Amino acid sequence: MAPIPGSGLAKGLAVTLRTMTRKTVTEQYPDTLPELPPRTRGVIGLFEENCTVCMLCARECPDWCIYIDSHKETVPPAAPGGRERSRNVLDRFAIDFSLCMYCGICIEVCPFDALFWSPEFEYAETDIRDLTHERDKLREWMWTVPAPAALDPGAEEPKEIAAARKTAEKLAAAQAQPGEGTS
Repeated sequence: MAPIPGSGLAKGLAVTLRTMTRKTVTEQYPDTLPELPPRTRGVIGLFEENCTVCMLCARECPDWCIYIDSHKETVPPAAPGGRERSRNVLDRFAIDFSLCMYCGICIEVCPFDALFWSPEFEYAETDIRDLTHERDKLREWMWTVPAPAALDPGAEEPKEIAAARKTAEKLAAAQAQPGEGTS
């Protein structure tokens, strides 16, 4: 069936009229904090223990606002006779929020879950040079990151968990049948 000419315009005007007749509400922001959705993108928090200094976040950032410095340290062998390993140690991790466009690419590409969105949004500064936050400030915001949402109860079980469960069931079945295979 063909749409009636002008029906889209009538629907648009209806929305406008409905909005015009509603009472406006002014948020009293400094006195009353807004109720934000639980996964609001505010500022980026750093979980430093998970950072391996792989530099993926800095390389993928379209604004080049992430600054990372590191050095290599030699780790003694885990077992006697083993060889020494070297690992990167984080010296500096900073994000310049005056350049950041909050796209979230750095958080998405981090393979070790070291970066997270925090709902904190009150970090204004009087000087633009103070918007470069070092790792100690980023670490403080990590504690404001909300817990991830629960999985959907109707969702399919992850393959890793299903495989582990199947292996555990096989081991339990093998242990439940004593005497088989022994003489």
